[in-house]
Amino acid sequence: MNTPPTMPSHEAMEQAAAWFSLLQSEAATDTDRARWQDWLASGADQRAAWAFVERISQRFQPLQTGAIPRLAADALQASASNRRNRRSVLTIAAMTGAGGLLGWATWRQPGAMEALLAWGADYRTATGERREVRLTDGTQVWLASASAFNQDYDARLRRLRLRSGEILIQTAADADDRPFVVDTPQGRMQALGTRFNVRLDENGHTQLAVYQGAVQVTLASSAESATIGAGQQLGFNAQRLDMPAPADPARQAWARGILLAQDIPLGQVIAELTRYQRGHIAVAPEVAGLTVLGSFPLDDVDGTLSMLQKTLPIQVRQPLPWWTTIEARRP
Repeated sequence: MNTPPTMPSHEAMEQAAAWFSLLQSEAATDTDRARWQDWLASGADQRAAWAFVERISQRFQPLQTGAIPRLAADALQASASNRRNRRSVLTIAAMTGAGGLLGWATWRQPGAMEALLAWGADYRTATGERREVRLTDGTQVWLASASAFNQDYDARLRRLRLRSGEILIQTAADADDRPFVVDTPQGRMQALGTRFNVRLDENGHTQLAVYQGAVQVTLASSAESATIGAGQQLGFNAQRLDMPAPADPARQAWARGILLAQDIPLGQVIAELTRYQRGHIAVAPEVAGLTVLGSFPLDDVDGTLSMLQKTLPIQVRQPLPWWTTIEARRP
């Protein structure tokens, strides 16, 4: 299980964005570049912030297209049900390297395999996209931004495998009475006539919220299981279930394009909003704890930020086309 890297400080991130803007402009001088090198060498926080800004900027570079990435994803997906040997992994890595999308070094990075599997999933959404699909048995599935899942129905079982992101599910009755399950790396969730939401978070946990019926959770690496009823939610990893809590209405409101904030910190609202755009939104620590209450459009990030700026003592500025900063409003 991968541990998410510690985020650089807000101050270092803002400095990195400012340096990036200057160095990309025609106004940068040799003196500026030397000062940037001094800043970069001044500490680990600065280097981490610069690497983060570079990663964000790369999302906006022209994406390569072609058959190789999809071919590699399909090959990896086809072998997912079997034990992978070294030769098969090297073959797929060579294919991706030949296509120029992923080299072997990138392949070895945490999350690379998961990203490739999501690329080749049966159903997926891009960043900022939401989608509703109806499966062959009549089950409805809503996909949030940057989400992907595979459908695997056979004579005995209806199975979805969530590869990335978040899905809301309304199960349909099955003529053959086949169980309906959703699998994640952390465990299996069996629906008991229900409407429920499943989310993979950045900490390597599965988040489950149940709105109708019930869901039985069985962990991947232990014998522990539990049944979660309507109106409850919990998180779990492969070894442990968290304590249940009241289900958050926001975990199904997103399917209607609504970001629902019920007395939650601004930082949490922005983290959710960031999932719906490819750029970065930085929140200064002095305003991250401001309480937000209201409903905001997920499909209009700029409009939501404008609404927040009108109702909270904050100001929103955009030093780069893909970098937005939220700070305390100045007198």
